[in-house]
Amino acid sequence: MSYIKALKCRECGREYPKEALHVCEYCFGPLEVAYKYDEIKKSLTKEAITRRPANMWRYRELLPIEGDPTVGAQVGFTPLIRARNLADSLGVKELYIKNDAVNYPTLSFKDRVVSVAISRAREMGFKVVACASTGNLANSVAANAAACGMESYVFIPFDLEQTKILGTLVYGSKVVSIQGTYDEVNRLSSEIAGKYGWAFVNINIRPYYAEGSKSFGFEIAEQLRWKLPRHIVVPMAGGSLITKIWKAFKEFEMLGFVEGIEKTRVYGAQAAGCAPIVTAVKTGSELIKPVRPNTIAKSLAIGNPADGYYSAKVIRESNGWAEDSTDEEIIDAMKLLAETEGVFAETAGGVTLAVTKKLIAQGRIPVDESIVISITGNGLKTQEALQGRLVLPPVINASLKEFDGLVKSLEKKYAARG
Repeated sequence: MSYIKALKCRECGREYPKEALHVCEYCFGPLEVAYKYDEIKKSLTKEAITRRPANMWRYRELLPIEGDPTVGAQVGFTPLIRARNLADSLGVKELYIKNDAVNYPTLSFKDRVVSVAISRAREMGFKVVACASTGNLANSVAANAAACGMESYVFIPFDLEQTKILGTLVYGSKVVSIQGTYDEVNRLSSEIAGKYGWAFVNINIRPYYAEGSKSFGFEIAEQLRWKLPRHIVVPMAGGSLITKIWKAFKEFEMLGFVEGIEKTRVYGAQAAGCAPIVTAVKTGSELIKPVRPNTIAKSLAIGNPADGYYSAKVIRESNGWAEDSTDEEIIDAMKLLAETEGVFAETAGGVTLAVTKKLIAQGRIPVDESIVISITGNGLKTQEALQGRLVLPPVINASLKEFDGLVKSLEKKYAARG
């Protein structure tokens, strides 16, 4: 049974058919999915959810497909880790990591949105799926299209990390590298979508695609035993994820699954070299001024974020805040997360943790309340960022005597550090 009511303009509220549309023809506002919540209330319970397989589709009624999912049956329900070592390092009491660095199949949260987008695109009869991407989305579209036998095109900025480019090419997708920023890639992709009639997951299929991010929020609430965190820090690129996490929390409250959303604070994290949403929040502006990205956090390098206005709105509505982090702070945070919790996050994860540290130091996040840090991608994808930033291993001969000497020198070294 379908629980999709219509597509609805986020600005003027006009409703549209459940088709491949993404912009209101009256006010040019973005469209999003509206649901038949009265019917969902009758059929969906916490008990029903917990009896289902541990994947994102356990929240099927709140995701925008009309039949059974045909892509990504194993996606989601990633670990929510109680990060005690990191908590001690930061001086806080209760800290969790939502770890989509191990999401199936391409190790980022984008597998959630792509599973929804391609499932919906197949329902609507599309034969070719495509995307404009800063890397993680490219990996996911290529992999999931291959898994369901669809042809795929992927458009990327020319200067992406090589590991992300290889992680797309391996699936046989038709990859096109564009001499320009992501925003320029996105503009070209919009023209291609109009001319060729392909299913661009983050353009004409965007209203459905974006809803997949809600599963990230649903899982956090369920994994916290049907409670909402007091504080959650989310990385922002186009800005969709933070808005959909908030929508997920509100939907669960509306269904009676959780309570106390008025106590939850949402915080946005960006790299200092690409922080248009942070700037808007800090200055109190409702306008998102585009910037030209200059940061090692390529997956967040979107200078003109499509959901920037709505991201800032969510942050303000929840009485949260936004902050940015420098490239040096990003690297330090990546290392700290790996050394304390054994989690290797990509540069976006470094941004999120670095910003969390700042928010705690500023007193915006209290040290005695629950905190969730959103880790959205795997560090294996951005290894280039760590080149020259780590100490290379010592080289010795195959000699126990030489190893004994090495151990003594290391002991002296760490003793000197205190």
